[in-house]
This record gives sequence, C-alpha cells and structure tokens, in this order.
Amino acid sequence: MVAPPDNDVLWTRTLTYAYGGSPALADVSIGARDGEILAVTGPRGCGKTTLLKCLSGLLVPDHGEVWFNSAPVHTLSPLGREQLRRDHFAWVDTEPRLIPELTAWENAALPLMLRGAGRREAKSAAHEWLDRLDVGDCARRRPAALLQAQRQRVAIARALASAPAVLFADEPTAPLHSADRAQVLRTLTTAARSHGITVLLATHDEEVATLADRTVALLDGRRVGAPHSSEAEGRSACSVSA
Repeated sequence: MVAPPDNDVLWTRTLTYAYGGSPALADVSIGARDGEILAVTGPRGCGKTTLLKCLSGLLVPDHGEVWFNSAPVHTLSPLGREQLRRDHFAWVDTEPRLIPELTAWENAALPLMLRGAGRREAKSAAHEWLDRLDVGDCARRRPAALLQAQRQRVAIARALASAPAVLFADEPTAPLHSADRAQVLRTLTTAARSHGITVLLATHDEEVATLADRTVALLDGRRVGAPHSSEAEGRSACSVSA
C-alpha cells in the first residue's frame, strides 16, 4: 500500500465502484491538494456523485484506495468513517437536508455541537455564516417556513460553520436562481480560500467549474484525459520519496 503524496489532503488510486453489477466508476485516480477547490465535471450520470461518496467514506469502493492525509479511508470501519465525516468533512447536497424540528441556526450549529463545541460557540459560528449567506433574518425559523433557496443557504452555512478540512459539494447551487447562485458561490469559494478548506465540487455547469483551481472531467465513470495508472503511480512514488 502506497502512502499519498505529501501535498494531497485527499487522494485516490484506481477507484472502481459498481451498483448491482452496473459500473459507476472505473479505475479513477485523482488527488486534491490542501486548500484547493477541485471541480469534478461531466454530464449527469457520469459518476460525479459516486466519486464524492467514495472519497468521503459514504461508499466503500469495490477496488482501489482512498486516503485522507495518512488515514486509509477505504479500510476504516463504518464507525471510523462516521467519525471521519463528523470531525473533518462536510457535505452540501443538491437538495437541502435540514432537520425540520430545528430552527435555521440550530441546523447550522448542529455539526459543531456534535463535535463537542459549546452552545454559545456553535451558535455564534452559525449566525456568522447565516449572515454571510444573507439568511441571518431566518435564523429563528424552521425549514418549513423557508423558501427552498433559503433552505439551501442554511445547508451551506451548516457546512461552513463546522470549519471542515474537506467540503464535498454535490451540485450545491442547483436549486438556486442565477443571481442567488453567483452570490452563494462567491461566499463558498471565498470562505474555502480564507479558511484553507479543500473543496470537491461536483457540477455539470461550466460556469460553476470556472471558479475552481483545477478541473477533473468524468465520462461514463472514467476520468477523461487522465494519465495512465503507471504514470500516476510513478508521480505518486516520486512525491512520497521527495
């Protein structure tokens, strides 16, 4: 087993995954650097969401390796993967997934409190990001009283308030209008750069992808234009030995 390159916070090699025998990913190798915004692009159904789920430990690959720093995600126990996601990762889905019984600020603060942060600290961080995403006046409302675009902003505030090492964003602006989309993406990318958050951004929107530092394209579960595995492994070995 080869350790990941020193400058990659998240790294995978020859990743393969199939749903019920139908291949979703085939021999995909990528690396995301610390603090980098990496866009994973391609048409719908090309494997973007599956890749993010394997990288985050939500799915265990059929073949290949996934590393977060020095932790081999692919060999962790279910509890180990859950702890990794709780302590180091955050996820923004295409649709906002909020707890209906909690207010907006309570939803945004929840990951911090689950990590052991005090209520005052978690509430302050939640309000900061709700304000930055222009939904601070919704802090005391429950999800049912919010518009879909407002709920999505709350979900993004929740991800940012927890100050994750890696943020996985699966088409995070899909439910937003164009004006809202631009503002939310600016906030997301500015926050990532200022806080050193590595972002894996899945999108089929070329305009969204232009905000990333680098782009990886998928087609039919394979990386388009990727180097051969032997070349990628050679570079990895050089990075480790350097």
